[in-house]
Formats: sequence, C-alpha cells, structure tokens
Amino acid sequence: MQYHAQALAAHDIDVDVVAHAGTRPPAALLDHPRIALHLLPPRRERTGPRATFVAAAALATLGHALRLLWLLLFTVRKPDVLLVQSPPAIPTLLVARAVARLRAARLVVDWHNLAWTLLALRLGQHHSVVRAARVYERALGRSADGHLCVSKAMQGALQRDWGLRDVRVLYDRPAERFTPVPASARPAVLARLLGDADVVARRAAVIVSPTSWTIDEDYDLLLDAADRCEAAVDLLVVVTGRGALRERYEARFAARRARRVRLRALWLEAEDYPLLLGAADLGLCLHRSSSGLDLPMKIADMLGAGLPVCALDYGPCLAEQIRDGDNGLRFTDATGLASLLAELFARFPETPRLDRLRESIARTRGMSWRAGWEAEARELVIGRG
Repeated sequence: MQYHAQALAAHDIDVDVVAHAGTRPPAALLDHPRIALHLLPPRRERTGPRATFVAAAALATLGHALRLLWLLLFTVRKPDVLLVQSPPAIPTLLVARAVARLRAARLVVDWHNLAWTLLALRLGQHHSVVRAARVYERALGRSADGHLCVSKAMQGALQRDWGLRDVRVLYDRPAERFTPVPASARPAVLARLLGDADVVARRAAVIVSPTSWTIDEDYDLLLDAADRCEAAVDLLVVVTGRGALRERYEARFAARRARRVRLRALWLEAEDYPLLLGAADLGLCLHRSSSGLDLPMKIADMLGAGLPVCALDYGPCLAEQIRDGDNGLRFTDATGLASLLAELFARFPETPRLDRLRESIARTRGMSWRAGWEAEARELVIGRG
C-alpha cells in the first residue's frame, strides 16, 4: 500500500494513507507533500484458546470499526477512490463499502489473499465464524467497483467462485531499491549487518528468510531441516522481521544445540533490508499459503536483489513466481529442504548451482513495481488520464 501511495502521488494526486502504526514509514512517504498519514493503534495478533479468541476478537473488531469509520468520514479528505487491501477484511471491507457509498467514492479492493482462509488456520474450516466470514467477504467483494489481485490463480478463483468482475492481476514486484550487491562488496555488507566471525571469514553461508512471524509461515519445518543437515554444512540462517510468533521461535532457536547450522532472528531497518538480500547466499521462503492463491511479496524482493530462492511448494500458483531450476528451487518438506541445503553448500564458498541461478535471474530481470503498476493498475485506479 505504501507503493500504491507513492505511485498515485507521482501523478500529482493527493493521497490519504490510513494504516496501523508500527515501524517507521520510509522517508518517501513521510516527506512527500501529497501524502498524509493517518495512523491507527498498532495491530495485535491474538492468541489463546479458541473460545476466548473469538470473544476478544469480536470486541477488538467493533472498536476498530468505530475508529476507522470516524477517521474515514470526518478526518480524511473526501476521496474519489477508496483503495483497500484485503486481508484484513473484517471490519475493513464493510467500513470501506459504507464510506464509499456515503462519500460517493469508487471502491477498489487489492486482494492479497482470502481472509477467511487465514481465519480457518486458527479456527478450522468448518467453524461457524469461518463460514460466516466467507459469506461476508464474498458479499462485500461483489459490491466493490474494481479489483486488483496478486496472481492469475487468484484472478480465476475470484471470477469463477465469487462472480467478481473487472479483476486485474497486479503482480508483486520489487521496488527500485532492491538490486544485487556486487560479489566483491558482499563480505563487507554482511560483516556490517551481521557482525558474525564465521560469516566474515566466509566459513558459513548466509541464508535469509524474511517473515511477518504469522501462522502461515512454517518455521517448525526450518527447525526440523536445520537438525537434519547439521552434520553436513556450515550455515547461518537469518530470519528477519517482526510479528506475534517471533518470541516463541526465538526461544526455540536459542535452545538448539547448534554446532554448524545456526538460526538467528533479526530486525533490520528499511535501508538495510535490501542490502542483506543482495549480499546473502540464498533466500528462503517458508510461506504456506492458506488459500493456495497468493504469492509472497518477499520472493519478489529477493529476486529483485538477485538472490536465488528456495521456496516451500504449496501448489501450482507458486509457478507464477518461482520457475524451479531457473530462478529458484522448490521443496515440500523438511527432508527436501535439508537435502537442497546440503547439496547447494557442500563445497562452500564455491556454489556453482547458485551461481547459475543468479545468472538466470540477472538475464530475466523484469519490471519494477512502479512500472508494473503503470501497466496493470493505473487505468483501473485513476483512469486513462
């Protein structure tokens, strides 16, 4: 959504961004004269027993809906277009639909996943709340004026199963700041960002795995794979990001009796994150899609930085992003990941297979996010002008 705001502002359009507070937004947003930020309280991932989860979530949703409604009706400028990302869908889609009607604005939904499938991970597919959420999301989606989504598989499902019209694919692509780091500069970048003696001396390969620490990221699989290849290779796996599950897994990382494969959680500032991707030896994606229809933006960022990716294979949709053996590799379980890591880094620092993947990524480097937005989203959001 930050990229959407910057793309709109580049067309001399005034943009109000409504979002949850969290990490500091980039200067490109904070300092732009056409972009105004309106921050809601930080979003909290809820845990605990199922019964208390539903009750607590219902109360939090009501409070959030009221704050959001007030902000959109009485604080932000009257919009011509209300662009909303989903998930989250509850209560966002309902509030956005109501505000669009009351303020005579077009409603465009940017679908990154199906929210009800994420709820199903927590409550189970057959829970009454999940069934109600699916009906809610479909009904509100059908009332929107236009749709963007992140994959052709999602486009087909939204059109076929929900009867949505005017659904356009806007692929996640890297921003301009995600570029490869020259091979000669990588050791110095890693030394500054990680400060690890084995890494600096290139005795250990660096794998980076970006995450939001949510329930649809399988870090149990990583722990299993790390144990399986402990005797074979020297690795430092850096798991970046913040989120609800970070503390739980950070404790498990620390409890491992690691000798050669070490797992480390790390938070990076916005300007350092692309550098780590560009300097690492391998990217790792452990996203296990709840719907089978979404594509992880982290993979787009890693490929933009020239970094080969090993990705958990959750279904045919992933082929839209990862071409196995061309720009990355896919695995299905901990055994498969451990085998790949042992093969890729058996002769480290020589990594001939990864070198070939890097060369392929460089040859097939596609357009940036902004260029993709101009080609695929501009007309739907602001028209042909």
